[in-house]
Amino acid sequence: MRSPERVSSPPMVEGPQALRALMAEIGPRWALDLRGNSQRVKDAYAPLLASAPKAGIAVARDLAYGTHARQVMDIFTPPDAARAPVVVFVHGGAFVRGDKRASDEIYDNVLYWFARQGCVGVNLEYRLAPEAAYPDGTRDVAQAMAWLKMHVAQHGGDPARMLLVGHSAGGTHVASYAFAPMWAEGCHAQAVVLVSARLRADQLPGNPNAAGVKAYFGDDASLYEQRSPVNFAAHGTLPALIVTAEFENPLLDVYGLEFAHRMAAARGHAPRYLQMKGHNHMSIVAHFNGGEETLGREIMDFFSALAPAG
Repeated sequence: MRSPERVSSPPMVEGPQALRALMAEIGPRWALDLRGNSQRVKDAYAPLLASAPKAGIAVARDLAYGTHARQVMDIFTPPDAARAPVVVFVHGGAFVRGDKRASDEIYDNVLYWFARQGCVGVNLEYRLAPEAAYPDGTRDVAQAMAWLKMHVAQHGGDPARMLLVGHSAGGTHVASYAFAPMWAEGCHAQAVVLVSARLRADQLPGNPNAAGVKAYFGDDASLYEQRSPVNFAAHGTLPALIVTAEFENPLLDVYGLEFAHRMAAARGHAPRYLQMKGHNHMSIVAHFNGGEETLGREIMDFFSALAPAG
């Protein structure tokens, strides 16, 4: 039985009053200074996340799934995990930067929260452009998921119950892995969550990360349409939850809606879609394990409603 589809807009960002005030201040100005505002968000959440619950979660760092230095992952295991559901997180960074540990707390916070819900959490690293150009990001996700299929049980996880979550450029790689015909038939994820994902490659003047898009997708912009995940939205039947922030990098919310619409038109029913009110492109992931649980609960509800594999 497939999970019910719905469109919803949760309340404004929760949390300490100072954080709410800062997110409200940054929100309308987010796109004017993406790097600067992103750092402000990380700095603001850092003290809250440093004191967030982590007790009892075992973390295995830098487990290799390939031979490159960036083909590694961290696995977060809750106490007494046995055949636990698995949540795999793929970070962003405009294809040319980013790290599974953007700071001491981010993005560990995402996996700590899911581990606290009884899931085995996986924080995935991958190679970056221009060294690793299209489709190497997707290839790394595929290689990592194949490794997890074989080995995650050793860390208490159920290889038949893996949810794949991608943020920003990580969402590009996740969507391509899950829906592009060349990858989808071997997909080991039971479902995907696309959070503020770049689902269309473009070189539009308003794209502040156009250089990163070019570095990954190549110099020939005529190939961007066929390489964009939105072009694969009608392919396959894998369940998807699509999430955008109220204050997004330019056009990412538009592309998220386009992806949902194409998927709905092909399947005859809408995928689950969520806009996080009051959040921006960074706070949409920075808030995990910081006391606010709206998005986390929505993801867990989506995941738990899926029929068991097999």
